[in-house]
Amino acid sequence: MIAGPTAVGKTGCAVEVAEAFNGEIVSADSMQIYKHMDVGSAKPGAEELSRARHHLVGEIDPREPFSVALYQKLAKGAIEGIFSRGKQPIVSGGTGLYVNSLIYDMDFTAPPPQDDGSGRRELEELAALHGSESVHGRLAAADPEAAARIHPNNLKRVIRALEVIEGSGRRIRSFEDSFVKTADYGTVLIGLTRDRQELYDRINARVGDLIEGGLVSEVESLAAMGLDSGDISMKGIGYKEILGHLRGEYGLDTAADLIRRNTRRYAKRQLTWLRRYDDMKWFNLSENSKCDEFREILEWLSEKM
Repeated sequence: MIAGPTAVGKTGCAVEVAEAFNGEIVSADSMQIYKHMDVGSAKPGAEELSRARHHLVGEIDPREPFSVALYQKLAKGAIEGIFSRGKQPIVSGGTGLYVNSLIYDMDFTAPPPQDDGSGRRELEELAALHGSESVHGRLAAADPEAAARIHPNNLKRVIRALEVIEGSGRRIRSFEDSFVKTADYGTVLIGLTRDRQELYDRINARVGDLIEGGLVSEVESLAAMGLDSGDISMKGIGYKEILGHLRGEYGLDTAADLIRRNTRRYAKRQLTWLRRYDDMKWFNLSENSKCDEFREILEWLSEKM
C-alpha cells in the first residue's frame, strides 16, 4: 500500500511499483472514484493509465450515495480479482478511512432498522423525562464496556450503542477493536512525504494547473447534471470552492486561494492520520533527485517481496 498526502507523488510511485512487480493499482482516493470528476480529483493521466491497470478510478456516479463500507467491498473485490490473475495488488491513495478499511477488519454492519422508529423514540422520551443518565444506565446494564467509553451526555452515541445491542444482539465494538489487521492478505505499508515547503509548492502549482485545465467548466457541467453542495461528491476540495465562485460569492482568484489553503490543511491532516501506523515505512522524496525519486522504494520492496 502506497499512502501519503495529496500532491506528494503517489500516482507516479504506484505506477513505477506496478511495472516493477507485475501489479495492478487499486485507488484509495475518495474523489478519483467518481465519474465526470477528472480535473478536480487529479486522476491519473492517459500515460499513467496505459502503463498500469487502475481500479476504482472513475467508476461511481457522483449523484449516487457512496460510503466507506461500499468502498471496502469494491476494493476487496478488486484485490481478489488481481490476485486471481496472478498479479500484485498495489493500493494507492490518501483517504484515511479507505486505507483503514483495507488494512483492518473494520465492521460496517448496521443493526436492523426499526420499522417505525419506536425504539429510538422510547429512548429519547426516557431521556427527556428522566435525563440522559437513565438511558446511559440501560446501556451500562447491557454493555458495561461501551458505557464506560461513552459519556452519558452523548445521548446520540448512547442510543446508537443500544440500537446495535437490542437490534442485533451484539455489543458495539470499541475504536481500538477496529484496529485488528485483516487476515485476507498481508500488507506492506509505504508512506510518502516531502519537505513541507516543497509539498506546499507542489500543492500550489497543482491548483493552478487544475484551474487552467478546466476545473471551472467541469464543476459547471456537474452542476448542470443536478449536483450541488448537498451532494457528498461535491464536498471535495476544489469542487466546493468553485461552486461558491459560481454562486457569485467570490471571484476565481479567491476560489483558487481557498483551494490552495484547504488543500494544504488537508495534507497536514493526512500526514497526521498516516503517521499513527507504526509499521509504515516512510520515504522522503525530497531527498532524491527526480530521476532517482522512486529507486530507494523499489530496492526496499525487492527485499520485502
